Amino acid sequence: MKKDNRKGMKLKVMCLGGIQEIGKNMTVLEYGEDIVVIDCGMGFPDEDMPGVDLVIPDVSYLVENAHKIRGILITHGHEDHIGAVPYILQQIHAPIYGTRLSLGIIEGKLDEYPSPTEPELYTVEAGDVVSLGVFKAEFIHVNHSIADACAIAIRTPVGTVFHTGDFKIDVSPIDGHMIDLTRIGEIGKEGVTLLLCESTNAERAGFTPSERAVGSSLERIFAQYEDRRLIIATFSSNVHRVQQIIDTSYRHGRKVAVLGRSMINVIGAAAELGYMELPDGVLIDVNEMKRYKPEEITLITTGSQGEPMSALYRIAYSEHDKVKLTSKDVVVLSAHAIPGNEKLVGRIINALVRNGVKVVNDSVEDVHVSGHACREEIKLLIGLLRPKYFMPIHGEYRHLYANKDIAEFMGIPSENIFVPDLGRVLELDKKRAGFASEVQAGHVLVDGAGVGDIGSVVLRDRKHLAEDGLVVVVATIDNGLIISGPDIVSRGFVYVKESEELMRGVKAVAMQSIERILSKRINDWAHIKNIIRDDLAKYIYRETKRKPMILPIIMDI
Repeated sequence: MKKDNRKGMKLKVMCLGGIQEIGKNMTVLEYGEDIVVIDCGMGFPDEDMPGVDLVIPDVSYLVENAHKIRGILITHGHEDHIGAVPYILQQIHAPIYGTRLSLGIIEGKLDEYPSPTEPELYTVEAGDVVSLGVFKAEFIHVNHSIADACAIAIRTPVGTVFHTGDFKIDVSPIDGHMIDLTRIGEIGKEGVTLLLCESTNAERAGFTPSERAVGSSLERIFAQYEDRRLIIATFSSNVHRVQQIIDTSYRHGRKVAVLGRSMINVIGAAAELGYMELPDGVLIDVNEMKRYKPEEITLITTGSQGEPMSALYRIAYSEHDKVKLTSKDVVVLSAHAIPGNEKLVGRIINALVRNGVKVVNDSVEDVHVSGHACREEIKLLIGLLRPKYFMPIHGEYRHLYANKDIAEFMGIPSENIFVPDLGRVLELDKKRAGFASEVQAGHVLVDGAGVGDIGSVVLRDRKHLAEDGLVVVVATIDNGLIISGPDIVSRGFVYVKESEELMRGVKAVAMQSIERILSKRINDWAHIKNIIRDDLAKYIYRETKRKPMILPIIMDI
């Protein structure tokens, strides 16, 4: 009789991103010698990360276990689910499975940031089942604010794990393909061991409105402002929203110009793959706008989140070389601010209004609907799947615990609901489940071409410099004598021309400190610099109540 080598083994489920945060989604399932990864997203840097471009998951655990990875499964093509793919493929080689639009967007990213090995991209459709070691992954169509979104049901040796991805229940979607509730119900009847359910809108009551609601609002806006140029900012990946804007423009006799590299790339990929239909002659190059009257133009642009250097940002601050605002322009923000981006969006609105521009956002018109399920939709999904265990994912703690409350309301025992932390491992067998060990998880910061070279020390120094400035002390000594300096250089601390007395005091303290060091014949350079730094810090704080970064540079010739 063949011995079962899997006896006593457990399924491990861990989140390397998407927990305690919005974005950076990544979930890992491991059983024995097999690992599958679901999504590979990026996040926005917060205000404590000055100069950082984006944030990706720490995949140290995956790098250590790269030989086990059977595939990376992509639920959909939003940045918070695919944005880290080019960076992760620099560290691990693994096949990627996703629908056509998701892979089309990923291919565009890999063209800009190629991986060291030839990437393996496998196209799947809703209904397809992929075998990955001991796992079998089935893709199920769901509605979201991007085409081709899927949930994934993963058959494992301990039962089925259902990962919702990002979803909503839209009974009248733009593309006519409603979420596959029939298949979800069938999977529920077969039995679901663990449901990993997104939590973004778990605090919101009711149902998320259909994307078609935006179309009605667009019609009203185009009719109301038929004598003005319209500039509409939205997420580049919201293909259905962009399609509605283009269709409405066409019906109202407008030409459409597109701004923003990501917007141009996504529209190109979506049109090429058949996810968008572009009426003949409606799209024009931005350089052609001068051939038409302003009221004959619709501009579709990136920057709905107020991102610095986005097309809308440059337009608002008169920095765009092709588009100049006038008081006859109307800007429509067809997006809701992602948590943490409210200040950026507010600044954009203020800059636009200061230029005399009319701004229309979701507080004025229904120009945006969410792509995420509200409470009643989550209840419906739980009711169809009837999972034994429940884990809320994708959200900050308040979202996760709101989702936990929904699961309890639907009858799942509290002890069967597991609210995760980054890197915390949930272990399951056929009888029980519970949190066990932890793996390394966290943030990796991307700044320019540097990935992971910005750590806590660099961030601390950047914040210190931003808050208090820098004072540099330069001196040259030879054979125990000061032969040059000390010279004082200040940046971001005080305006030197108006603080000459203070700077003379700083120079005097530096001189006394160096002379005292030389008289004691101290030869440890690290110790010498610390003495100078401490002496200057005490003097500067006593005089100014400030704590600039102090950098001594002592040269011995």
